[in-house]
Amino acid sequence: MNPADLPRTVAHAVRCAVEDGELGGVPPERVVVERTRPGGVGEYASPVAFQIAKGARMRPADVAAVLARRLDGVPGIERVEVTGPGFVNFVLPALSAPRIIASVAAPRPAPPAPVGGTPGLRERAVREAVVRILHTQGRRDDAPAPPTAAPLAGRDGDVLARYGADAVLWAVLAVPARETPEFSDRLLVQGEDSEFFRVRYAHARSRALLRNARDLGFGPAAGEVDDAPALLRVLADHPLALEAAAHHRAPERLARHLVELADALLDFQYRVLPQGDEKPSAAHRARLALAEAAGTVLAGGLALLGIDAPERL
Repeated sequence: MNPADLPRTVAHAVRCAVEDGELGGVPPERVVVERTRPGGVGEYASPVAFQIAKGARMRPADVAAVLARRLDGVPGIERVEVTGPGFVNFVLPALSAPRIIASVAAPRPAPPAPVGGTPGLRERAVREAVVRILHTQGRRDDAPAPPTAAPLAGRDGDVLARYGADAVLWAVLAVPARETPEFSDRLLVQGEDSEFFRVRYAHARSRALLRNARDLGFGPAAGEVDDAPALLRVLADHPLALEAAAHHRAPERLARHLVELADALLDFQYRVLPQGDEKPSAAHRARLALAEAAGTVLAGGLALLGIDAPERL
């Protein structure tokens, strides 16, 4: 089971428990599953018991116990435990690279329209990013109510002329809409101190790896990868990050996820190609496929924010 399948699996367990009379109330419209917090067990957890405890007229811990019994033994879940006052925690089998690649590899969205002039730029950028992110969840509302966006500070002047459209969009979308974005020359730095650069550079590195592999006579082929736990984890979380960004109408959640993914890929890149006299092997092809998938997700995520993903930097 991929982590992205957990919300649907938990929601199904809640509905069945209500239909069978084990729980009262009405099943929630949305079930949250997120990375386990300190003190939890396993990789993922859900606070769903707190959502339905009042309607069920039960303590959250008792609701969680009902759900844990129903979810324990579901194919793809190794163990379910209740922690704290009622969190449902999940232990999953080792992540499968081919399954994760299949779940995240998607066509790159069409290039967004130009951002236009500085007046109203922040509100426009947030609204358009929210629309594109909602579309990934099958929601076709082209005029959603976006969060109130703080305008650009007057002291920043013509930021488009100084920093360029892509850097400006990153600055205004990488922080919550209620906060005033900050502009500095760090946006123009091509180095590790710039999150904007790292995300686009990681995408460019994934494409460079594909070119270099082609020169060596091999290409990507999905297979198990046992030396990329961080990259597999972040890629597996991508559908959850998109769902959360859509639900909260918060493009900054996607931006933070892209930074985490870029850092994991940049750390992993040195293990992708053969070294020295090594010959390309199935392991190299599998690592290359994983790097390619990460690059595809980075390009798609940047496009959702309205930002270009160059093939070379």
